[in-house]
Amino acid sequence: MRNALCMVVASLVLAACTPFEPRYRPPPLAVEDAWPIAATTPGNAPGSAADIGWREFFVDPKLDTLIGLALRNNRDLRVAVLTVAKARATYQVQRAAQLPSVAAGGSLTDEKEPPFVLGTPTAEQLKYYSVDVGVSNFELDLFGRVASLSHAALEQYLAQTEARRSAELSLIAEVANAYLTLAADRERERLASETLKSQQASYDLTVKRHELGAVSALDLSQALTTVQSARSDVAVYAGAIAQDEHALTLLVGTSIESSLLPESFAPPVTGVRPLPAGLPSTVLLRRPDVLDAEHVLRAADASIGAARAAFLPQITLTGQVGSISADLSGLFKSGTGVWSFVPQVTIPIFQGGALRASLHAAQADRDIALARYEQAIQTGFREVSDGLSLTATLAEQRAAQEALVAATREGFDLSQARYKSGKDSYLVLLDSQRSDYAAQQALISTQLAEQTNRITLYKALGGGWREAAP
Repeated sequence: MRNALCMVVASLVLAACTPFEPRYRPPPLAVEDAWPIAATTPGNAPGSAADIGWREFFVDPKLDTLIGLALRNNRDLRVAVLTVAKARATYQVQRAAQLPSVAAGGSLTDEKEPPFVLGTPTAEQLKYYSVDVGVSNFELDLFGRVASLSHAALEQYLAQTEARRSAELSLIAEVANAYLTLAADRERERLASETLKSQQASYDLTVKRHELGAVSALDLSQALTTVQSARSDVAVYAGAIAQDEHALTLLVGTSIESSLLPESFAPPVTGVRPLPAGLPSTVLLRRPDVLDAEHVLRAADASIGAARAAFLPQITLTGQVGSISADLSGLFKSGTGVWSFVPQVTIPIFQGGALRASLHAAQADRDIALARYEQAIQTGFREVSDGLSLTATLAEQRAAQEALVAATREGFDLSQARYKSGKDSYLVLLDSQRSDYAAQQALISTQLAEQTNRITLYKALGGGWREAAP
């Protein structure tokens, strides 16, 4: 038994050794060192995007509250958290295989043996008690097979942890986008309602002037057309607002108080802070999905080590110590001790190519994991490149749209004055009003696109790590 204990201790020491696992070396970045468009966005947010908590990035307190509720109640995120718990339990089960399983047992044997078995003239009844403590089928992990399986389970658990963080980041971005979309649609509805009110007043005035013979029936018909068009827009945006609220409620995972909903599309709702400039492409290595793919790659390396070790002999130990006695009271007296020690060696000789096929499958899984790791980095590089490309153009587009709104507003005021003085027809006034309304709606869309792009860029850079869910 002393020898058996020594072998067990030696196995535990060797379990940390995995000589057949490929040594992990971080693959080179499958993208350029820097983005083709520099991150020149100004701002006071220091550090990399991955160090900016979402409460720092989003400055609207209502939006912060909704994000916190979503992180606690969203069902998809809850599934991701439970998946991590399952992966952790699986790793603990696999890690336990590196340690001997010790069990204790006791039994009572009462049996009658026939004479020809015992070699006696008469049958006899045998009765005895026994207790024992032992180790059953413990594998001496001399070649690291069990340790490699444990390493693979650990990396899978870590991969699931990163998948949960990726789900959190995606949820934060989705809640923010849904919130801003709702704010934009409410602003569009407000603009359409104001336009409807103005058009209705203009139409009522046109009706009176038509009754006095001051305007033609064509002007009256055109005025009614603008009223109905504005009324249709109000109904469209009312339906969009209802859908936006439903989508936001689903993301948050619980009912939302009306006080937490945006009232308009104005600061601080659109006060999303800009991202820091001068970010190298290596920040992609901190993205949760990239880390997820890296842990899967490490797990594939560990699986290769286990597949290689399966070609070598497996040594298992079974041993126990105990006591046996014909009387229960004498079970632990001197001279009743028993022990057994059964080492077993299994050498694979012919498996029909199964072991080699398992190794090839593990190597193929590793190649697949490497390709997915590189794909995750390339996808992140493209997402950041797209965001950086849109940052400057959307800012320029918003400035141009604001200037267009000012110009169309001035043109509408001039057309209204000229129409009242009889210098222009109602058709000219109507065209001017439509241009002003369209310019304002386009400005809302541009502002929404600019804010959404900032959120997308924040997500693409792996932001929000420093702040955990409340």
